[in-house]
Amino acid sequence: MRLIESATELTTAATDVVLALECLVVMVCLRRAAPAIGQWRAALWCWVFGLLALASFLGAVAHGLALPNAVRDALWIPLYLSLGILIALSMVGAVHDWRGQSVAAPLVPWSIAVALVFFGVTEVFSGAFVVFVVYEAAAMVGALAIYLYLAATRRLPGAGVIATGIVLNLLAAAVQASDVSVRLWFPFDNNGVFHLVQMVATAMIGFGLMFRAS
Repeated sequence: MRLIESATELTTAATDVVLALECLVVMVCLRRAAPAIGQWRAALWCWVFGLLALASFLGAVAHGLALPNAVRDALWIPLYLSLGILIALSMVGAVHDWRGQSVAAPLVPWSIAVALVFFGVTEVFSGAFVVFVVYEAAAMVGALAIYLYLAATRRLPGAGVIATGIVLNLLAAAVQASDVSVRLWFPFDNNGVFHLVQMVATAMIGFGLMFRAS
Protein backbone atom coordinates (compact mmCIF):
# COMPACT_ATOMS: atom_id res chain seq x y z
CA MET A 1 0.00 0.00 0.00
CA ARG A 2 1.26 3.48 -0.81
CA LEU A 3 0.08 6.92 0.26
CA ILE A 4 -1.99 8.98 -2.12
CA GLU A 5 -0.13 11.84 -3.78
CA SER A 6 -2.65 14.61 -3.05
CA ALA A 7 -1.49 16.85 -0.19
CA THR A 8 -5.04 17.80 0.82
CA GLU A 9 -6.13 14.16 0.83
CA LEU A 10 -3.22 13.36 3.14
CA THR A 11 -4.14 16.14 5.58
CA THR A 12 -7.74 14.93 5.48
CA ALA A 13 -6.54 11.43 6.34
CA ALA A 14 -4.29 12.75 9.11
CA THR A 15 -7.11 14.75 10.70
CA ASP A 16 -9.32 11.65 10.44
CA VAL A 17 -6.74 9.70 12.45
CA VAL A 18 -6.49 12.44 15.09
CA LEU A 19 -10.29 12.62 15.35
CA ALA A 20 -10.48 8.84 15.80
CA LEU A 21 -7.87 8.91 18.56
CA GLU A 22 -9.70 11.80 20.22
CA CYS A 23 -12.90 9.74 20.23
CA LEU A 24 -11.08 6.84 21.90
CA VAL A 25 -9.80 9.19 24.62
CA VAL A 26 -13.34 10.51 25.17
CA MET A 27 -14.59 6.93 25.47
CA VAL A 28 -12.02 6.16 28.18
CA CYS A 29 -13.00 9.32 30.06
CA LEU A 30 -16.70 8.42 29.81
CA ARG A 31 -16.07 4.94 31.19
CA ARG A 32 -14.18 6.42 34.12
CA ALA A 33 -16.96 8.96 34.71
CA ALA A 34 -19.74 6.35 34.44
CA PRO A 35 -20.40 6.10 38.22
CA ALA A 36 -21.06 9.84 38.33
CA ILE A 37 -22.95 10.33 35.05
CA GLY A 38 -24.78 6.99 34.88
CA GLN A 39 -23.68 3.61 33.52
CA TRP A 40 -26.33 3.42 30.79
CA ARG A 41 -25.71 7.00 29.67
CA ALA A 42 -21.95 6.46 29.55
CA ALA A 43 -22.35 3.22 27.59
CA LEU A 44 -24.67 4.82 25.04
CA TRP A 45 -22.31 7.70 24.37
CA CYS A 46 -19.35 5.33 24.21
CA TRP A 47 -21.17 3.66 21.31
CA VAL A 48 -21.61 7.06 19.67
CA PHE A 49 -17.94 7.99 19.98
CA GLY A 50 -16.85 4.45 19.12
CA LEU A 51 -18.79 4.55 15.86
CA LEU A 52 -17.31 7.97 15.08
CA ALA A 53 -13.84 6.56 15.73
CA LEU A 54 -14.55 3.67 13.35
CA ALA A 55 -15.87 6.00 10.65
CA SER A 56 -12.83 8.25 11.07
CA PHE A 57 -10.36 5.37 10.77
CA LEU A 58 -12.15 4.17 7.63
CA GLY A 59 -12.06 7.72 6.30
CA ALA A 60 -8.32 7.90 6.95
CA VAL A 61 -7.78 4.77 4.88
CA ALA A 62 -10.06 5.95 2.07
CA HIS A 63 -8.47 9.40 1.88
CA GLY A 64 -4.86 8.52 2.63
CA LEU A 65 -4.07 5.39 0.64
CA ALA A 66 -3.90 4.89 -3.10
CA LEU A 67 -6.61 2.27 -3.46
CA PRO A 68 -8.54 0.82 -6.39
CA ASN A 69 -11.83 2.62 -6.89
CA ALA A 70 -13.80 -0.51 -6.02
CA VAL A 71 -12.04 -0.84 -2.67
CA ARG A 72 -12.51 2.85 -1.86
CA ASP A 73 -16.19 2.67 -2.78
CA ALA A 74 -16.58 -0.37 -0.51
CA LEU A 75 -15.05 1.52 2.43
CA TRP A 76 -17.72 4.22 2.23
CA ILE A 77 -20.48 1.69 2.94
CA PRO A 78 -19.55 0.83 6.57
CA LEU A 79 -18.37 4.41 7.05
CA TYR A 80 -21.73 5.96 6.22
CA LEU A 81 -23.57 3.19 8.04
CA SER A 82 -21.56 3.98 11.19
CA LEU A 83 -22.35 7.68 10.82
CA GLY A 84 -26.04 6.98 10.34
CA ILE A 85 -26.29 4.85 13.48
CA LEU A 86 -24.24 7.21 15.66
CA ILE A 87 -26.47 10.12 14.63
CA ALA A 88 -29.53 8.12 15.68
CA LEU A 89 -27.94 7.12 18.99
CA SER A 90 -26.96 10.73 19.65
CA MET A 91 -30.62 11.66 19.44
CA VAL A 92 -31.43 8.87 21.90
CA GLY A 93 -28.77 10.31 24.20
CA ALA A 94 -30.45 13.70 24.04
CA VAL A 95 -33.84 12.12 24.84
CA HIS A 96 -32.23 10.35 27.80
CA ASP A 97 -30.95 13.63 29.21
CA TRP A 98 -34.39 15.17 28.70
CA ARG A 99 -36.80 12.40 29.74
CA GLY A 100 -34.66 9.71 31.37
CA GLN A 101 -33.57 6.15 30.67
CA SER A 102 -37.08 4.68 30.88
CA VAL A 103 -38.10 6.71 27.82
CA ALA A 104 -34.78 6.57 25.96
CA ALA A 105 -33.91 2.87 26.26
CA PRO A 106 -36.89 1.56 24.22
CA LEU A 107 -35.95 4.03 21.45
CA VAL A 108 -32.57 2.40 20.78
CA PRO A 109 -33.76 -0.36 18.39
CA TRP A 110 -36.18 2.03 16.68
CA SER A 111 -33.47 4.66 16.18
CA ILE A 112 -31.14 2.08 14.66
CA ALA A 113 -33.94 0.91 12.36
CA VAL A 114 -34.53 4.48 11.19
CA ALA A 115 -30.80 4.90 10.56
CA LEU A 116 -30.78 1.71 8.48
CA VAL A 117 -33.76 2.90 6.43
CA PHE A 118 -32.16 6.22 5.60
CA PHE A 119 -28.86 4.49 4.83
CA GLY A 120 -30.68 2.04 2.56
CA VAL A 121 -32.33 4.88 0.65
CA THR A 122 -28.96 6.49 -0.04
CA GLU A 123 -27.57 3.17 -1.27
CA VAL A 124 -30.49 1.99 -3.39
CA PHE A 125 -31.39 5.25 -5.10
CA SER A 126 -28.53 6.86 -6.97
CA GLY A 127 -28.00 10.50 -6.02
CA ALA A 128 -30.31 10.32 -2.98
CA PHE A 129 -27.55 11.16 -0.50
CA VAL A 130 -29.40 14.43 0.09
CA VAL A 131 -31.88 12.32 2.09
CA PHE A 132 -29.05 11.32 4.42
CA VAL A 133 -27.99 14.95 4.77
CA VAL A 134 -31.54 15.96 5.70
CA TYR A 135 -31.68 13.11 8.22
CA GLU A 136 -28.41 14.20 9.82
CA ALA A 137 -29.44 17.86 9.98
CA ALA A 138 -32.85 17.04 11.45
CA ALA A 139 -31.31 14.87 14.18
CA MET A 140 -28.70 17.47 15.11
CA VAL A 141 -31.23 20.30 15.20
CA GLY A 142 -33.54 18.16 17.33
CA ALA A 143 -30.74 17.35 19.78
CA LEU A 144 -29.71 21.01 19.83
CA ALA A 145 -33.26 22.07 20.75
CA ILE A 146 -33.30 19.59 23.64
CA TYR A 147 -29.96 20.72 25.06
CA LEU A 148 -30.82 24.40 24.67
CA TYR A 149 -34.00 23.73 26.65
CA LEU A 150 -32.07 21.81 29.31
CA ALA A 151 -29.52 24.62 29.52
CA ALA A 152 -32.18 27.34 29.74
CA THR A 153 -34.06 25.51 32.50
CA ARG A 154 -30.83 24.47 34.27
CA ARG A 155 -32.01 20.89 34.42
CA LEU A 156 -28.72 19.38 33.25
CA PRO A 157 -25.21 20.54 34.15
CA GLY A 158 -23.13 20.82 31.00
CA ALA A 159 -26.12 21.11 28.66
CA GLY A 160 -24.92 24.48 27.39
CA VAL A 161 -21.50 23.03 26.58
CA ILE A 162 -23.08 20.11 24.71
CA ALA A 163 -25.33 22.53 22.80
CA THR A 164 -22.27 24.54 21.79
CA GLY A 165 -20.61 21.36 20.55
CA ILE A 166 -23.68 20.53 18.47
CA VAL A 167 -23.65 24.03 16.95
CA LEU A 168 -20.00 23.47 16.02
CA ASN A 169 -20.95 20.15 14.44
CA LEU A 170 -23.55 21.94 12.33
CA LEU A 171 -20.92 24.51 11.39
CA ALA A 172 -18.54 21.68 10.49
CA ALA A 173 -21.17 20.14 8.22
CA ALA A 174 -21.63 23.49 6.49
CA VAL A 175 -17.87 23.74 6.01
CA GLN A 176 -17.75 20.27 4.47
CA ALA A 177 -20.48 21.24 2.01
CA SER A 178 -18.52 24.33 0.94
CA ASP A 179 -15.34 24.73 -1.11
CA VAL A 180 -13.33 26.37 1.69
CA SER A 181 -9.61 25.69 1.93
CA VAL A 182 -6.88 26.99 4.22
CA ARG A 183 -3.16 26.59 4.70
CA LEU A 184 -1.94 25.96 8.26
CA TRP A 185 1.63 24.85 7.58
CA PHE A 186 -0.05 22.23 5.37
CA PRO A 187 -2.95 22.65 2.92
CA PHE A 188 -6.44 21.67 4.10
CA ASP A 189 -9.45 21.40 1.83
CA ASN A 190 -13.09 21.46 2.98
CA ASN A 191 -12.85 17.93 4.39
CA GLY A 192 -9.74 18.71 6.40
CA VAL A 193 -11.22 21.91 7.81
CA PHE A 194 -14.41 19.97 8.58
CA HIS A 195 -12.37 17.57 10.72
CA LEU A 196 -10.59 20.41 12.53
CA VAL A 197 -13.90 21.98 13.54
CA GLN A 198 -15.32 18.57 14.40
CA MET A 199 -12.41 17.91 16.77
CA VAL A 200 -13.36 20.95 18.82
CA ALA A 201 -17.04 19.95 18.71
CA THR A 202 -16.21 16.42 19.86
CA ALA A 203 -14.14 17.70 22.77
CA MET A 204 -16.92 20.05 23.88
CA ILE A 205 -19.63 17.39 23.72
CA GLY A 206 -17.46 14.93 25.61
CA PHE A 207 -16.63 17.52 28.26
CA GLY A 208 -20.27 18.53 28.58
CA LEU A 209 -21.35 14.92 29.09
CA MET A 210 -18.90 14.52 31.96
CA PHE A 211 -19.96 17.70 33.77
CA ARG A 212 -21.59 15.77 36.60
CA ALA A 213 -18.26 14.05 37.22
CA SER A 214 -16.47 17.37 37.71
